[in-house]
Amino acid sequence: MFADVYNGRRVFITGHTGFKGSWLAAWLVRLGAAVGGYADSVPTEPSHFAAMGIGEHIEDMRGDVRDRETLAQTMCNFRPEVVFHLAAQALVRKSYEAPAETFETNMLGTLNVLEAARRCPSLRALVLITSDKCYRNDELVWGYRETDHLGGGDPYSASKGCAEIIAHSYFQSFFQKGPACATTRAGNVIGGGDWALDRIVPDCARAWAAGQPAVIRSPAATRPWQLVLEPLSGYLWLGARLLDNHGNPSTVHGQAYNFGPAADVNNTVNEVAQALKRHWPGFAVQMDATGQTGGRECSLLKLCCDKALAHLNWKATLGFEETVRHTAEWYQYFYRGEGGKKPRNMLDFTLGQIAAYVSAAEQCGQIWTQ
Repeated sequence: MFADVYNGRRVFITGHTGFKGSWLAAWLVRLGAAVGGYADSVPTEPSHFAAMGIGEHIEDMRGDVRDRETLAQTMCNFRPEVVFHLAAQALVRKSYEAPAETFETNMLGTLNVLEAARRCPSLRALVLITSDKCYRNDELVWGYRETDHLGGGDPYSASKGCAEIIAHSYFQSFFQKGPACATTRAGNVIGGGDWALDRIVPDCARAWAAGQPAVIRSPAATRPWQLVLEPLSGYLWLGARLLDNHGNPSTVHGQAYNFGPAADVNNTVNEVAQALKRHWPGFAVQMDATGQTGGRECSLLKLCCDKALAHLNWKATLGFEETVRHTAEWYQYFYRGEGGKKPRNMLDFTLGQIAAYVSAAEQCGQIWTQ
């Protein structure tokens, strides 16, 4: 996979204890990379990071991305060839409660990663992960392109727009001769091991595991849902392309890319909940009658991923039902295991899902599997 470029490479991940970061760490370990992770804490209990025990297979380092000197020193000491920056305050509702922390983590954290990259002589490729919410969302019916306006009415979206602007300033001002860099913006990600607050799948998993109905807010809100492995395949393939073009002019260096599902995969929150019910029978859903949303969120959001297809020949692999099935199966195995015995370690099951996803991608002829 990925032209075998990660086998034996030293890869540094910020936010490796989070949902997407822990899946990325597991995949890189499977690819033979020497992985170093940098995060201030494990953000939830339970967590995918702890459930897998992935910390035993990587160099697990603690630190805050807002601490510039510690981050830079830790990165340089690890001597990475590739950096994936995922550390963030990733919740829209929390951004209303803690706007300063959101801006500091997402905007200044990105700035500090870029400054650390300038001081890291071993670094060859840098992939910065922001969010599809970095776009100024006018709730258009067509997908946002990488050239559309950045910004946002809520602090989270605005902080991600700021991170993009800072990153591309650094790309043009300091990184023309390396390391090769790019930013990525992914659609809404679901999958096993996410226990963040105020997200549809974790809310359902917690409720159903307790034998209670899942309470659904904003059932008509529409998002480009995708399995967590979809954008990660894009990040890894982009990183591989950046490594190939280190120090040389290329179409990918200094660019931004959307990674999302096919244009027709745009489902409502209620459709996600009902699909989860089909794959996890015996549980109920009820609508939130309070109307409390904790701050305004957009009701419609779509991405155009034509640029990733044109530059990287990347496209999504799974449809909506397959995405939900993989997600439901992970949580069912975590809570129930086999024969009623809860598994002690979810790493093998996680790696099994990665293998199944890769097999599906191979059948679709995805370029990164060749």
